[in-house]
Amino acid sequence: MFGRRSKLTMRSRVGRAVWPQSGWRRSWSYGMHRLGRLKASPYSLAAGFACGAAVSFLPFIGFHFLLAGLLAFCMRASILASALGTVVGNPWTFPFIWISTYRVGRWLGFGGTSGVAERIDFGGTLARALDALWDLDVPHLVYAVWPIVKPMTAGGLVLGAAAWVVAYVLLRPVLAAYKEARSHRLQRGQARADAERAERLRV
Repeated sequence: MFGRRSKLTMRSRVGRAVWPQSGWRRSWSYGMHRLGRLKASPYSLAAGFACGAAVSFLPFIGFHFLLAGLLAFCMRASILASALGTVVGNPWTFPFIWISTYRVGRWLGFGGTSGVAERIDFGGTLARALDALWDLDVPHLVYAVWPIVKPMTAGGLVLGAAAWVVAYVLLRPVLAAYKEARSHRLQRGQARADAERAERLRV
């Protein structure tokens, strides 16, 4: 009943992932409203979103939702908010995230290849890593994938921790103010409805 009359093609789905139909600004605003309306404390929501943002810096594509949920659970934060937070990792940001994490990982001394970071096929490497993991192809994981994934993981942990702090510090006061304003609006609406109901009863 509520489904689409015509199903989206794969090209349309990819296009909307890269550029939402309503635009990134409106989509971000809508996501923030959804986050603020979740039934949880500002700490839980901000920490949960920060968990999703943090794991977006790890190279484990396909496992971000699970990792964000586990991290949020350990921190007693909102798991739903953590799922929303993984939007930080998207087709627009992943190239910058992958290059940055790889560079930081190499700078920390976690190996890597001799090639320039910008010339490495990160997307192809991570896709092959998932295929090798699915096929339990351990030699391919060790010799072809791990030299790139290892520094990305180390750098991702460092930059992800920084992203958690930034997201939490920025979001908690915003969510607290949003929830307080929304509570006042609901109270005013309820008071107005009660006044109108009392007026009807007097008539």
